Amino acid sequence: MATKVLVPRLGEGVDELTIVRWLKAQGEHVKELESLVEVETDKVITEIPSPASGTLLRILAAENSPARVGETMAWIGQPGESIPASAGAAPVEAAQAVPAAQAAAVSPASAFLSPVVRRIAAERAVDLSRVRGSGLHGRITKQDVLAYLEKGIPVSSVSVPGDSGVRGTILPVTTVRRQIAERMQQSKQTSPHVMTVMEADLNRVVAHRLASKPAFAADGVNLTYTAYFIAAIAAGLKAQPLVNSSWTGQGIQLHAEVNVGMAASLGKEGLIVPVLRRADELSLLGIARAVNDLAARARAHKLRPEEVRDGTFTLTNHGVGGSLFAMPIINQPQCGILGVGALQKRAVVVTDAAGSDAIAIRPMIYLSFVFDHRILDGASADAFLMQVKRTLEQWA
Repeated sequence: MATKVLVPRLGEGVDELTIVRWLKAQGEHVKELESLVEVETDKVITEIPSPASGTLLRILAAENSPARVGETMAWIGQPGESIPASAGAAPVEAAQAVPAAQAAAVSPASAFLSPVVRRIAAERAVDLSRVRGSGLHGRITKQDVLAYLEKGIPVSSVSVPGDSGVRGTILPVTTVRRQIAERMQQSKQTSPHVMTVMEADLNRVVAHRLASKPAFAADGVNLTYTAYFIAAIAAGLKAQPLVNSSWTGQGIQLHAEVNVGMAASLGKEGLIVPVLRRADELSLLGIARAVNDLAARARAHKLRPEEVRDGTFTLTNHGVGGSLFAMPIINQPQCGILGVGALQKRAVVVTDAAGSDAIAIRPMIYLSFVFDHRILDGASADAFLMQVKRTLEQWA
């Protein structure tokens, strides 16, 4: 009897995901637990294993299309085995057939196009005969069209204002970029953002890191400054629990766990925020190991959906690009986000134990704390940021 391949639930509250890519072709043999299809949710791509061994009799869910949890996305069975009449949606091939009037504009290897591909091609005036397909049997996918457009192919319907004869381009918006845009806009509309900035002397952190790197490396861990920042944030959240909260219709929800998210760049694809759970219970070694692991798997698109959820505070290290300070946007429904600027050696006034002042060269950073003014006022926000600053400056 043929086996249904159902859309899985990849996390609490996740009712819909996107079919990214089928790893097996219709009619191809597949083994039980062998990777069958890639799906995306919360900017995380996950490989779904086959529930049984046999032939992939029919694919019902098209690539680059949404699918709801519990729906049938494919059938697996023996060659020639019939599928129940109530099998669900039509096969992908039938659902994606291109009208005869459009066939001339489609390459022979890409006779079947998803609605998404057809829509993008129509909106961007793309000649699909010029696009090389990377999907099954050479079928053109959404990624193929977006990659083609990213090369800067001129779009005839767009021009640069005030410069007749010069054609502009429309840059395609990826799914990740669109999600980021929607969430950032929603955050600004939801929370009254206020920023407070302090600078911190990292003299002790720099010295501790330099002395500790060999021991950490012996344990297979690269000790980065990010580990220190997360440890300092955890100390600040423990000292000021109100910062570790969310605004709700019933009141301010104080979170029981300290789960610190760290913004990780995916290059042109945007960014993602993996979460270090219970960061306050981890040693510096434990934090550094988790940072290494999450950052590596984020770049390799190997994060699990639950690893980007339930954060209670976020760190963004914008200083890696040379930025001194910035005003980050709160990751809803969190209370705040801390931006860390570039480390610079600057001349500063230092005071010794006897109260004497002197000018010294110190490694300095700016700490930009953006908070939800519905939850925090300036005094409590400054108290949190001062604790973060103190933790970094007094590191031993």
